Amino acid sequence: MRTTFTTSKSAPSKVGALVIPIASSGTIPAGVGLNRSQLSAIGFEAKVGQTTVLPANAKGTVRVLVGIGAVADLNANSLRNIAAASARACSKFESVATSLPTAARGDIRANTQAVVEGFALALHRWAELKRDKSSLPALTKVILVAGDKTTAVKNGMDKGIATATAVCIARDFANTPPSHLTARQFAEQAVAIAEKSNLKSTVYNRDQLIAMGCGGLVGVNKGSVEPPRMVKLEYKPTGARGKVVLVGKGVMYDSGGISLKPSDPSHASMKMDMSGAAAVLATMGALSALKVKTQVTAYLMCTDNMPSGSALKLGDVLTMRNGKTVEIHNTDAEGRLILADGLSLGAESKPDAMVDIATLTGACLAALGKKMAGVIGNNSAVVSQLMASSGRTDELLWELPLFRDYRSMLDSNVADMRNIGGPLAGATTASLFLSEFVGNTPWAHLDIAGPMEADGDNGWLNRGATAFGTRLLIDFCANFTKPAVKLNK
Repeated sequence: MRTTFTTSKSAPSKVGALVIPIASSGTIPAGVGLNRSQLSAIGFEAKVGQTTVLPANAKGTVRVLVGIGAVADLNANSLRNIAAASARACSKFESVATSLPTAARGDIRANTQAVVEGFALALHRWAELKRDKSSLPALTKVILVAGDKTTAVKNGMDKGIATATAVCIARDFANTPPSHLTARQFAEQAVAIAEKSNLKSTVYNRDQLIAMGCGGLVGVNKGSVEPPRMVKLEYKPTGARGKVVLVGKGVMYDSGGISLKPSDPSHASMKMDMSGAAAVLATMGALSALKVKTQVTAYLMCTDNMPSGSALKLGDVLTMRNGKTVEIHNTDAEGRLILADGLSLGAESKPDAMVDIATLTGACLAALGKKMAGVIGNNSAVVSQLMASSGRTDELLWELPLFRDYRSMLDSNVADMRNIGGPLAGATTASLFLSEFVGNTPWAHLDIAGPMEADGDNGWLNRGATAFGTRLLIDFCANFTKPAVKLNK
């Protein structure tokens, strides 16, 4: 993350621009130099996220007005997007100062965290492979004007820095070309992050995965010259209040295997098929900094899915970690195969809850579009906690049904089940498949196939990989409470 944040009691005299929040009614802040009629005359109505740049005043300070709408309607989620709009309006200045953290009512820490996230995520770019870096925003320093709320603003700023850093890390991973990020390289990066983040890490190679019976991960990897990796990360805080397992799909590149994907823009985005594992890794890296009191274990299931003479074939049968056998009817339904092994391992540790996250089905993308993910689970309390985190982070979820009657669509003549259920209800049948590997563990599945990528800049989102689910999972782990072990039937 290139942006740095500091706090100040008052706006510094030397700053590139001053971001001034303007409500849709009430007194205009001092220093604007225009009344409401004059603002209206230049087209500024103080609508949420609207920005106008005023020329430098007598002190040489450029003022950037940003609309915040009605103060009574302001919340952390709207502040995040207002901050993002401010960041884009100020991107040519090296430094800005703003009182946005104290512009809204309510929890100043949460509001400040959202402001930091909005600035940092709007300014984030992945430009490692560009020779010309001139397109990068000049803005790298944001000063948060706190007044007499310095302690609360500082606390919120620190949380915002931790969460925004995690999102930027996950975005960087997902934006990286597959030629530059193999399963082995991703595992190496995970170990490096673990060393910096108070995590224990263990990396498993192909031979170890075979010995462990992880037939899903090994099977999907059969067509690749790059070996698979499974990374186990463990966060064990003192006085932990619960135990959660996270499982992330890490398909570094998904060609579809011999069920080859069409050559279209969606195929070019399949470097992002490891977005689930990236979100989990980034989440784990933030837990210690945020002093999260939940014990969290993560499994990153990493491979690519390639066609070759040794690739998985339709009709092949794999034996998964929990002993169940799966007949392959489509090699492009590979994510559920590698998640099955991770979920099986997670269930063996008897956690209080388990969540997997994956760019899993085109069916979920078709149903919900690119602005929200699907959530399906066997425990309403776990799903409810994820929905609450969704509301706090503005990472939208919509619950889909785990409709047990559709389990027959996965029946196989030669194995315990097959890996695809046909053309209908694809998100549900994929979740039913995953549910076969969680045992009696309270569990939920996040299908992020839709919001894994943004087509353009919008609010806290930038064009490219979104790292959707990172802030949501951080919030879920930070606020987790043990659910009653009552599974939905």
